Amino acid sequence: MDKNKLENIVSLAKRRGFIFQGSEVYGGISGFYDYGPLGVALKRNVVNLWWKTFVEDAENMFGIDAAIIMNPKVWQASGHVDTFTDPMVECSKCHNRFRADKIDKKTCPNCGAKDSFGEERQFNMMFRTQVGPIDDDNALAYLRPETAQGIFTNYKNVVDTIYPDLPFGLAQVGKAFRNEISPRDFIFRMREFEQMEIEYFVDPENWENEFEEWIKRIHNWLDLIGLNKNKVHELEVEESERAHYSMRTVDFEYDFPIGKEELLGLAYRTDFDLNNIDKKSGKSMEYLVKGTNKKFIPHVIEPSFGLERTIMAVLSEAYTEDEVNGEKRVFLKLPVQLAPVKICVSPLLKNKPELVDKAREVYSELKKKYGAVMWDDNGNIGKRYRRQDEIGTPYCVVIDFDSLEDQSVTIRHRDDTKQERVKISEISKYIKL
Repeated sequence: MDKNKLENIVSLAKRRGFIFQGSEVYGGISGFYDYGPLGVALKRNVVNLWWKTFVEDAENMFGIDAAIIMNPKVWQASGHVDTFTDPMVECSKCHNRFRADKIDKKTCPNCGAKDSFGEERQFNMMFRTQVGPIDDDNALAYLRPETAQGIFTNYKNVVDTIYPDLPFGLAQVGKAFRNEISPRDFIFRMREFEQMEIEYFVDPENWENEFEEWIKRIHNWLDLIGLNKNKVHELEVEESERAHYSMRTVDFEYDFPIGKEELLGLAYRTDFDLNNIDKKSGKSMEYLVKGTNKKFIPHVIEPSFGLERTIMAVLSEAYTEDEVNGEKRVFLKLPVQLAPVKICVSPLLKNKPELVDKAREVYSELKKKYGAVMWDDNGNIGKRYRRQDEIGTPYCVVIDFDSLEDQSVTIRHRDDTKQERVKISEISKYIKL
């Protein structure tokens, strides 16, 4: 565990407009975070890359976007009403509540009282709400604790409308809500978060081969977002630790600053969900194999990615400290495709109109072409470089007096701080985005 690194990441995230405490102006609210301008850009880049990798680049993957509030029968059939619980204990001295499996129950982590915890009890983590104007049992509904059930309830709609060949996957990115007993560790464990989930429908005879293929795809994804292979670990989850619906689960863990923790999961859910829907809705979930009389309820392999945990892993991996000219430098060594700003354009001096005009000309062209381009003329050039390093900008383009004569610019690289002169007309060939 590296608490200093986590504190540095949290500080940078706030200082540079990535992530803020939710409702901070009113003292905040535990388990909720807001994304600032750069955080939104980073988040969107992660989602877009995930969607391209797993959906757009595959011919048997399709997207859906289900409602956050669903018929309560969904959560009864899935088992969430009865089993979506965590063990909770309460300190008799300070009355704070904690997850029983995450603390030393001999000492209260809040007030330090010894042997102050009462009996362990189960706490359902679903947020309750009501639908309609009357607050009674008939109005009871839940904010979804996962995006998966929205996929399962739309399985038949997709099959009936586009009838894809097996195997096929349905993907969704969206909000989920869990009333965590003790949210903690920045954006690692939250009460409102986003999931990037896929339900991959397969012939049960082939599930093992498909499962192994998904392990490979996940490792390729983790490489793509820049995670060090030596910090990624596979954990084969024992039967006693698996969710009630799973016959096999592999957790992919990452060495976060808070220690080795789960980053994402891959589960073989069998036909648990579709079979429940089949029985309790009275509507058949069977799939008819084209050109045959073969019918069966497909089994499901579920790769489930937490967006916030992915972002936290990316920031943890990217956060780097080195020394430049005898001074400490902090920078985010983000993969280019994830960097919220790809290029920063600056005039060497902001009080020289001829430099500003030329820089604006270059900026406009690059902005039109790449979009994620920032204008920065605040402070001296050294301060600008440090600022761009901290937000992970791969390239800084500077227009100086020589640029007016030779139509060239200085391009400075984030990772090694090297600088090169490049013709304005060749910037797009030189920069690899």
